Amino acid sequence: MFTLVRSRVRTAALALAAVAALAFGTTATTGAAAAPAPAPAPTKQGPTSVAYVEVNNNSMLNVGKYTLANGGDNVFDVAVIFAANINYDAGKKEAYLHFNENVQRVLDNADTEIRPLQQKGIKVVLSVLGNHQGAGFANFPSQQAASAFAKQMSDTVTKYGLDGIDFDDEYAEYGNNGTGQPNDSSFVHLVTALRANMPDKIISLYNIGPAASRLSYGGVDVSSKFDYAWNPYYGTWQVPEISLPKSKLSPAAVEIGRTSQSTTADLARRTVSEGYGVYLTYNLDGSDRSADVSAFTRELYGSDAVYAP
Repeated sequence: MFTLVRSRVRTAALALAAVAALAFGTTATTGAAAAPAPAPAPTKQGPTSVAYVEVNNNSMLNVGKYTLANGGDNVFDVAVIFAANINYDAGKKEAYLHFNENVQRVLDNADTEIRPLQQKGIKVVLSVLGNHQGAGFANFPSQQAASAFAKQMSDTVTKYGLDGIDFDDEYAEYGNNGTGQPNDSSFVHLVTALRANMPDKIISLYNIGPAASRLSYGGVDVSSKFDYAWNPYYGTWQVPEISLPKSKLSPAAVEIGRTSQSTTADLARRTVSEGYGVYLTYNLDGSDRSADVSAFTRELYGSDAVYAP
């Protein structure tokens, strides 16, 4: 049976945490993180492989522990930090970007948690997820409010030397705390502003929730502003309904250790045969998952995966 939704990131509801997050969201970035050393050029041919990591439980460094037996290239091309949150300040009636203690730890220790991946040529992206507080990507009340949140995200990318932002419109619980219901303009304004702020960074879409179905407003379609979009239902094949070329789409989605190796291989085989350019995986942990990973690398790249602890 496939998994429909992921376990959410649980964040503390302490006032102190909210104050700290608000302070971050409104404080100007003092300087960009140092750029990682140039990575070796990959030689592998085939789709882009993506790995989400639940940092409440697992290390981002796990993504860099898998290489191809043939050639030694990285198995994974994109690592996603799961997840920051879009929270809501009911007093100020504003959304703000919040990091729980585990996400904050990864960001604060970028030199040891993020740079080693980037030095191998793996892009590191921050996923942003709803947090049951009524704030979401689809209910900003104005273009100004959407742009303000976009700036918090792009400032974070700059401050911590990240490679982009991933949108995951789950668990917002629109309407909580007196917030509005989804509207047609909100996500268009948000993505437009974020792309303007970071023209050369990754913006990806976990294709779920009200935001994912509201990509066009006022004659503006933001579909082309995304680098990738992927199926959110693990163990299944579903082409994201977004106007992007096949090279930027992942109809396949698997949860490592829970999706069977036969299904994992079947979805990878179909990815190649139907000409899609991305393969999504979720919940890479610290165990030796080389058998699960090899199930898709054999189909995508013609090679087993090797795990190096």
